[in-house]
Amino acid sequence: MADPTTTHRPADPFWTSAERYLVRYGAAFTPEIIESASGSFVHTADGRRILDFTSGQMSAILGHCHPRIVETVQRQIAGLDHLYSGMLSRPVVGLAERLAGSLPDPLEKVLLLTTGAESNEAAVRMAKLVTGGHEIVSFARSWHGMTQAAASATYSAGRKGYGPGAPGNFAIPVPDPYRPDVTHPDGSLDWRRQLDLAFDLVDAQSTGSLAACLVEPILSSGGIIEPPLGYFAALQEKCRERGMLLILDEAQTGLCRTGTWYAFERDGIVPDILTLSKTLGAGLPLAAVVTSAAIEQEAYERGFLFFTTHVADPLVAEVGNTVIDVLSAGRLDEHARSLGGYLREGLTHIAQRHAVVGDVRGRGLLAGVEFATGGDTPAAGDALGARVTRRCLELGLHVNIVQLPGMGGTLRMAPPLTASRTEVELGLEILDQAVGDAHAAGR
Repeated sequence: MADPTTTHRPADPFWTSAERYLVRYGAAFTPEIIESASGSFVHTADGRRILDFTSGQMSAILGHCHPRIVETVQRQIAGLDHLYSGMLSRPVVGLAERLAGSLPDPLEKVLLLTTGAESNEAAVRMAKLVTGGHEIVSFARSWHGMTQAAASATYSAGRKGYGPGAPGNFAIPVPDPYRPDVTHPDGSLDWRRQLDLAFDLVDAQSTGSLAACLVEPILSSGGIIEPPLGYFAALQEKCRERGMLLILDEAQTGLCRTGTWYAFERDGIVPDILTLSKTLGAGLPLAAVVTSAAIEQEAYERGFLFFTTHVADPLVAEVGNTVIDVLSAGRLDEHARSLGGYLREGLTHIAQRHAVVGDVRGRGLLAGVEFATGGDTPAAGDALGARVTRRCLELGLHVNIVQLPGMGGTLRMAPPLTASRTEVELGLEILDQAVGDAHAAGR
């Protein structure tokens, strides 16, 4: 897709200024000027209404400009917005207590920060200090952030051209049932053997300083890959055998997105450290690290330091309290299960209608559709996925495409948890048409 800052509406002074003054920081900018947003929709300068199936940056879990969030921000910013990082306020302590109450034992100690990268940075720093090691294991398609430790544990993109990352970072293969690499005789994924082989390689490379395994329960930027049931229990055992901590990054899966409050609940495990962001702030910059009292005590005694400008800010902490209020009162975990089932059913029907849809996957209101054409070649799937994404936008639906080397294009969908059945139905209708139009255009 061409860069819209150089090709879209060249006579428009907005795009002229964008081209002149903005640093380009990733994919091409969407060729629309967004003026406002409400609920499940964003509204453009030329009057178009676009259904947002990505919840902003997978963050606006309650939709855009939720009235309870608006009221909280207006009230809180007029009374207590930001403090010296060593000062405490009621919203901060209250949110920490409520997060602890939503989690199983022994997770009860909370550090409130701003972004997912920052929370992963703090979690890795804590794990290194507590274990005395420095080596970190992550999935080969992971995304944990763009700061030093988080970026060093990120493998899906952004590694080339920046020099060495933090020493001692190891990648293990993703247990992908759709594209299995280690298989049973019937061709299905043999994830136990894959995991054993992965840690054989980790052990061979380790200098004896393994600190933690940092992974997502569902890889989002990796293509909505959900490891099979049983995988995380086995992974946790691998960590225990080596004195490592298990850190789960639930930036996108936490707080009811997958139909339970936390995605790890499906697997019957409890991580040593949990990181949250995105969904916790409902679109505002709020993140958290949650761990046990024992790990926190050990870190404290060893002088744990993670002092930032916006640690424990009261404004966003109160937003987090409101998010939990709305999720609880609306029983949005149940809504995500129910509406997610309807979404999955609709996507399955689309797959049955269009042979170019290779796989439908995900959990709750986090879904992925992978394209594959031309004998299931990833390059053909990439091209089709890009065309479908563009056509969806033209028809009034915003979805996100994941394109990684060796994979077909995968659409990521994460509608707000407040979305209605009618809105999901509209999204499915648009996607169905877009897939048909894009496939026909590529013939």
